[in-house]
Parts: sequence; structure tokens; C-alpha cells
Amino acid sequence: MEIVLIVLVFIALLLYIVWLPFFKGLNKGENNNEAQENPEDNLRNDTNVKLYKEHKAEIEKDFSDGAIDEESYQYLLTELDNSLLQDIESAKKSPSSVIGSKNFSVLWPLSLSLFIIAFSLALYLKQGTLAALMATPSAGHGNQQAQTSAEQKAQVQAQQEQMLAYIMELQQHLEKEPDDGEAWYNLGQTFVSAGEFDMAITAFEQVIGIEGEQADLLGAIAQASYYRNNQQIDEQVQNLIDRALALDINDPSTNILLGMHNFIAQQYEKAIGYWQRVIDAKRQGVNSNALQEAVNEAKNRLGMSSINSNQPVQPKVTGPKLTVSVSLADEVAQQLAQGEDKVVFIYAIPTDGQRMPLAALKLMASDLPKVITLSNENAMSPANNLSSVSKVHIYAIVSKQGGAGIKSGDFKAEIQNVSVDNTETINLVVDSFVE
Repeated sequence: MEIVLIVLVFIALLLYIVWLPFFKGLNKGENNNEAQENPEDNLRNDTNVKLYKEHKAEIEKDFSDGAIDEESYQYLLTELDNSLLQDIESAKKSPSSVIGSKNFSVLWPLSLSLFIIAFSLALYLKQGTLAALMATPSAGHGNQQAQTSAEQKAQVQAQQEQMLAYIMELQQHLEKEPDDGEAWYNLGQTFVSAGEFDMAITAFEQVIGIEGEQADLLGAIAQASYYRNNQQIDEQVQNLIDRALALDINDPSTNILLGMHNFIAQQYEKAIGYWQRVIDAKRQGVNSNALQEAVNEAKNRLGMSSINSNQPVQPKVTGPKLTVSVSLADEVAQQLAQGEDKVVFIYAIPTDGQRMPLAALKLMASDLPKVITLSNENAMSPANNLSSVSKVHIYAIVSKQGGAGIKSGDFKAEIQNVSVDNTETINLVVDSFVE
């Protein structure tokens, strides 16, 4: 609409400028046609008449004074009259001129007006077409972008609806079967995806209440708490991480969390170590390819060459290595054979009273007897490992509930004050019942 108004104003202004001189000239010509038709002839006639009168007055004066006679007087008057008539006839025969502006021809303002109108129409059509192209969706980039945006919105909305429907389905199922640990776990994972971290933590805690404390559950709670805390590891999150790694040093959720946290902090070597630990463990349900891509990206940022996921490079382990032979006493083996397989934790703790393991491994009772190695590779954090102390206490715990720590009903074996520089095999025989 704005371009239409601009074009109309433009046309009106130009037409006014073009036609105004024409109409002025035409009006002036009509008003002054007689006065300005032949002004040069009028001036000449007036001059001749004036001279005629002056000459006639001189002749009459000479005649009255007696300077000339009657015959000469009449002759001079006749000659004067003839001279005046000749001058008038000569003026009529000379070409007429017009002083002032010449009469305007209507052709040139008409032609210019047609040009202005045609130019304005062409400008409008061009501008209007451009505006239409910009405003109207086409098969080009603009239409594709709008269509892509609409598709993305539709996909997001569909995913949200599916997620909400799945949450409602799980909640209805748990009202009927509140002891279904798998359903509670799936509900917690869905809440994490939806950004409802408090509800996710509650769901994971329900699973622990049903199935006992496990590394993957503590790791899941640690992840939800980490995101709720704006991706910061505070004391509460660190406690969850420590407890999870004490149960399973290779727990995927916990190690992936630590790898991501260190990657964000540009601690790429640490991030690689945590992610590589998960890749090497080859757990089911872990997307090793995605983790390998993350490892490659971290290595690229360090200037290291990428490696293929099918050719993992084992990290070089330095520091103390304690070789421990773990076995079950005959009485304990007989009791355990009557029930389900139990989880066995082998770990080393400082001798200064702290309970946080410096190195830990998780086995099953059916794996025993077995010789294992405790080293910095089994540390739960780079700052707390066997290299940070000189002596440790070593424990082997067969857990009744499957959780970390020493609880009533567990079986245990321990050896005190072992030097971390010890190179001999340490024998641990699980033979004690915890009251």
C-alpha cells in the first residue's frame, strides 16, 4: 500500500511540474494576444506619426512666418503625407515578431506525461513483484526454512505428547504394582529426559528401596542431581559419585557423567580416562560408538590422533600395584551355594580412618577364587588413589543386599596396614560373618 501512495504522489508532482508552464503560457497568450501580436509595427507607426506631426508643425510655422509661399506650402504637405503612407505600407510588409514566450505545443507535455506514467507503472510492477516474492512463500529457501521450522515444532510437540503419555502409563502401572523396580527406573529416566530432576531422583530412590543400593542407581541419581545443580559437582553429588564407584568402578552412568564434566572443564585427559574405562568394560546397553566419538573429539582438542573404536588403546597405568588373591572359606562357600549369587567388593582404604576407597573392584561370588590387581586404574578419582598414601587396609566383602559398605549379614575378609609398594601376592580368605 505504501508503494502505491508513493507512486501516485510521484506522478502528481511530475505532472504538475510538466503542465504548469504550458497552461501559464497558454493563459498569457490569450490575455495579451492583441497587445503582443506585433509590437514592433506599433512602435514604428507611433514613431512615424510623431515625426509627421513635428514636420507638419514646422511647415505650417514657416508658412505663417512667410518663409515659404502658398505653392511651396502645399507641395511640402503633400510630400509629407506621401512619406507617412509609404512608411505605414512598409511596416505592414515586414515580417511580424512576437515578443515574450512562444506559444507552447501540447505534444511535448503530453509525451512527457505518458513517459512518466509508463515509468511509474513499470516501477510499481517491479517493486510489487519483489514484495510479493518476499512476502509469499515459495519453493525456495524461505519456504523450506518455514516448512522445516514447522516440522521441528511438530516433532517436538509429538515427542512431548509421547513422553507425557508414557509417564502416565508408567504411573498407572505403578499404582497397581508399586514394587516394580524396572518401571520405577524407566520412570526416573523419562523424568530426566523431561527435565523433572526432583521427580527423577524420587523414582530412582524407589528402585533402591526395592532392589537395594546399586552403582547404576547411585550414578543415575548423581546425574539427575548434577543437572539439577546447573552442571556443578557439589558435596552431595560427589558423595553419590563416590558411593557409586565404590560399588562399581566401571559404572557407565557415573563414568560418563565424570567424563562429560571434565570435558566441559577442558580437562580432556581426565574425560578420556573416564570414557575409555566404560568402553573397555564392554557393558551391554552402552553406546560405545558414541563414547568413542567423544573420546576422539577430546583427543583432537589435545592434538592427539583419533583411534578407531575397534582398536582401543589401553591407558598406561603407573603407580603401585597390589596383587590380591581372593577366595571363600569352605563354610562360606557352602552357605552361598544354597542361594542366589552374591556381589563381592574388594577394595583398599587409607589407614587414617577415612572410608573412601582408593581402589575398588566388583566381582560375583561365583567368580571366586580369583587373583585381582588393585592399582590407580581402579581409583574412583585421580586425586584419591594408591599413590596418595603409603599404607592401606584391604577388604573383601560378600554383600547380602548387594550394597557397598559392611552390613549385618555380610561375609568379610580383611588385612591391615599393607604397604602400597608390596609386590607379593596378598591372600584374602572370606571367612568371617558380620553380626
